Formats: sequence, C-alpha cells, structure tokens
Amino acid sequence: MRVGVPSQAPAGETRVALTPDVAGRLAARKLDVVVEAGAGERSHLSDAAFEKAGARAGSADEAWGSEIVAVVRAPSAEEIGRLSRGAVLIGFLNPLADAETARALASAGVTSFAMEAIPRITRAQSMDALSSQATVAGYLAVLLAAENLDRFFPMLTTAAGTIKPATVLVLGAGVAGLQAIATARRLGAVVEAYDVRPAVKEEVQSLGARFLELELDAQEGEGGYARAQSEEFLQKQRELLAERVGASDVVVTTAAIPGRRAPVLVTGAMVRGMRPGSVIVDLASETGGNCELTELDRVVEVDGVFVDGTGNVPSTIPLHASQLYARNVANLFLHLLRDGKLEVDFEDEITRGCCVTHGGEIVHQRARELMEAAS
Repeated sequence: MRVGVPSQAPAGETRVALTPDVAGRLAARKLDVVVEAGAGERSHLSDAAFEKAGARAGSADEAWGSEIVAVVRAPSAEEIGRLSRGAVLIGFLNPLADAETARALASAGVTSFAMEAIPRITRAQSMDALSSQATVAGYLAVLLAAENLDRFFPMLTTAAGTIKPATVLVLGAGVAGLQAIATARRLGAVVEAYDVRPAVKEEVQSLGARFLELELDAQEGEGGYARAQSEEFLQKQRELLAERVGASDVVVTTAAIPGRRAPVLVTGAMVRGMRPGSVIVDLASETGGNCELTELDRVVEVDGVFVDGTGNVPSTIPLHASQLYARNVANLFLHLLRDGKLEVDFEDEITRGCCVTHGGEIVHQRARELMEAAS
C-alpha cells in the first residue's frame, strides 16, 4: 500500500503532512511512503531526511496517485482530479463550510477523512489536529502582539525607574486561548481571560491569569465547544467587554464555532477606545474575524491601534506545526489500518465522526445537513 505526501507549497502552505520520523514509523510497517520531492523544504525537512527514515522522494503524480494521500489543507479541484478512484484522503477538509470540495471528493469516488472533525473523546486525543495546531497558533499570537506592541511585556525595575507590565486580555479559553495565556504569562504580562464557558475558569486560573466573569448565561455546546450565540447575547457581551478591551494593551481573540462565521466580539468603536500603540491579534481572521475591523492576512492600523489578521498562523512555525500534525495524521491512519488494510468501520465513533465522503456519497451527517439547509 502506497502512502503519498504531495507538496502544497504552490498553495502557500509551509507545513507538510508527514515528517521523516513519522514517515519512518509507517515505512516500518511495510508501507511504501512516497513524499513529493521538495515537499518538506519549507519546513526545513530535506528529501534526504525522508529517504534516511525509509520513505522515498517521488513525483507529484506519484504522490497524488497513491492509495492513501495525506495533505495539510483541502486540495483544489485540479488536485482532486489527480486522486485515484477509491483512494483515501486525510487532511484538513473544512467539511462544514466547503461544500464544493466535499461534493468533488464524493464524485471522484474518494474516501476522505477531515482532521478537524476528529471527535473530542479521550481515545482520539492523539489524533486531535485542531488542538495541536491551535497550540501553535496561541503561542505565536502573543509573539505577533509583542512584535507590534510599543512596550515591554514584563515589569522591569531599572535605575531609570520601574516599567509596568503589559496587560493582556484573551477572549476564548480553548486550546489556542490557554496557550496564549501561558505564553503571555511567561513573557511577564498581567493576563485576564474571558470565555462563555464558565467551566474553563479553573484552567485559566491555573495558568496564573484572572478569569473575567460577566453577567451572562453559559454558552457551552457539544464536544466542549462554545455553541452559537444569538445576536442579543453577543450585543450584551460586547457591552460588558468594552471596558476591559479599552483597558488592555493587547487583546488576543480566539473564539470560533465549527462551520459558522466567527462571532464579532470587538467592535470598531471598542478598537478606537483602546490606547494608541495597543494591539489586537485576531486568530479567527480566516472565518470572518472576532474583531469588526480585521482584514485577513493584513495588519491594519486604526487610530494608532494595530489589528493583526494574519491567517494560517500555524504555518508560520512550520517545523513544529508539521511535527505535531504528522503525528495526528499517522495516529488516525494507524487507527484505520487493520491487518495491513485500511477499514472504514462506521460502528467506530472516531471513523464515523471524521469520515466526510465514502462510496461516492457525502457521509458526514453534519456536513450533509448544512448542505441540504443551504440548498
């Protein structure tokens, strides 16, 4: 059985779906692992490193034409056309928002598994790519803020006097938010965080941050995610957050709801109420942004406040992001592998939860429901 890893550098992706150590694990199981020549270069992983681990460098056609194809981001229509009928595709496929890709994969007879649809259950933790990449994003968000901020993060006591620490507000205390809190605290900032799920209060406090409590109802949904909120709820939330946003030097926003536009937590008026020189880093920029003024892949300045809408943040730390993602992919693949063959067992919760297309049909229930509602 051949496992193919094509390069997605032409689409701007710096990560690679398998790394040499992980490719070696698969090769040790007598799998033929083919990595498109140069696929790991932007993650500083050479073809020689893959070959030393037991994989081999090959052409793009050989990688895309494999029985199992591992990718980072969803393939284009042209790339889907290069997949063999009956092939298995594993990667971030965005099934709740990208109906065209799901339809194309079904029409091509491809069995596909979406890494972002892995169920959040204990035995699937090693496959949870959303969490691994959110860890990278949360860490980097604080570094992006520090780069644009006009002051130090830590308190400094010098002969010239004492410098007060920066104040950081993190909106959303999921994996990305918690990593942002931890990183900001390591840099010496005073941190507070808010989440619509009161259950995360202890996690926030365990990292040395203050949990901001607002007079609002809890909004916890399935799988530990926040559920979609009404506009009335969001309006009240914005009113209560306005003062804390205005008092912060840095705001990191991480709120996202699978398959939906990111909720607007920070309005233009709130941005203009911040001190000039302050920074907002919006990790939800790819799904519309938590800040009303966010522009994808741009840092915009509004009355002296910098709003950073950098997209695909994990790809800016490609080596470690690739290493984490590759382990997630391999763990899912090995979960599906039985006696040297890949089995699609819909009785299994993990398989059922992340399989998008199979047998020429879209089988992911939530994705199918959203498509039917939109038609």
